Amino acid sequence: MRYGKIIKVFLYFRPYGAIFLKAFFLNTLNPGNFSKLIPHSRPTLGTEEVRRISEVINSGNIAQGEKVEQFEVCLAREIGTSGAVACSSGTAALHLVLLGMDIGPGDEVIVPSYVCSALLNAVSYVNAIPVLAEVDPQNHNIDPADVKRRLTSRTKAVIAPHLFGMPADMDRLVSFGVPVIEDCAQAVGTLSNGKAVGGLGYAAIFSFYATKVITTGEGGMVLSDSKDLLERIRDLREYDQRESHSVRYNYKMTDIQAAMGLSQLQKLHDFITSRREVAEIYFRAFEAFDLDLPPRDAGHIYYRFVIRLKKDAGPLISSMAKKGIECARPVYKPLHRYLKIDGYPVTEQVWFRSISLPIYPSLTKEQADQVETSLTSLFGVTK
Repeated sequence: MRYGKIIKVFLYFRPYGAIFLKAFFLNTLNPGNFSKLIPHSRPTLGTEEVRRISEVINSGNIAQGEKVEQFEVCLAREIGTSGAVACSSGTAALHLVLLGMDIGPGDEVIVPSYVCSALLNAVSYVNAIPVLAEVDPQNHNIDPADVKRRLTSRTKAVIAPHLFGMPADMDRLVSFGVPVIEDCAQAVGTLSNGKAVGGLGYAAIFSFYATKVITTGEGGMVLSDSKDLLERIRDLREYDQRESHSVRYNYKMTDIQAAMGLSQLQKLHDFITSRREVAEIYFRAFEAFDLDLPPRDAGHIYYRFVIRLKKDAGPLISSMAKKGIECARPVYKPLHRYLKIDGYPVTEQVWFRSISLPIYPSLTKEQADQVETSLTSLFGVTK
């Protein structure tokens, strides 16, 4: 194996180079030798990403260009939409969608409380009113019945995350007659009734952060079948060389990021297969215990494997850390806690009792078995 190109990437572009070098040595050469800790999340990268990024660097065309356009076309084809616009992050993607829909002050946007705070930030960027909804306790997705109760004449959109890779109930959400924005940050490749999520609502946003289903380090994308929406978003994404002035943004993706994304997208189906294999290990290990396990849905890609206890998950997370296994609450803090709003008992209990186990394509069977054995020992159950 020759390492010259790997070192060259590091020297040319240090922030990404550091990621690639670490990923290469930890994932490709000998996983597990460099750290006994089993991390909760990690990217799955290898020599193909290094090769593709090295080609971009050697070309000298490292900003937004041909590779970004290719990535847009390929993801739109994968999901089955008519077009896509790449941008700098998932949050930027959601901001652009809200702007493109003319959502602003006085408008209401319904979002689940049990979700990453990025959604709250994007709604706040356009000075709209976030209306928080409860989640379904079984699948952790936004509860359509609670959404229906919160609809008003000022509701302009519903944001529906396919949380942890599990498809939300899009049929019911779309039936309310309000535009639905799909949040596919954790759901590239998730299926709903055999159809790819991301093409079921008015628009969809994707995130390619370092530990997402596929990664570009940082990055995002908007997909839609609305030509008008995509054209407006493309105009808002960048500000230079315009005949007239209006507020626009610098939300572009680079060809360096897109090159990585193209490589990752080619591996998507293998990634999903690996995730489901790890999930099956966990299902077999824990299905006899008094736990709430994830739904066994055919479209689930298991971006997270979340189990729900009958008590606070915090002590178990700490105990697993002492065994060298990093687990986490899958949502850092529900949005109603940030906003200091009462009245979300389902979300509160789901957050309080849930623990997310390590699951990603580069997790070995031996590591998955270690997670299972450690967790079983802490339950005090002899199999």
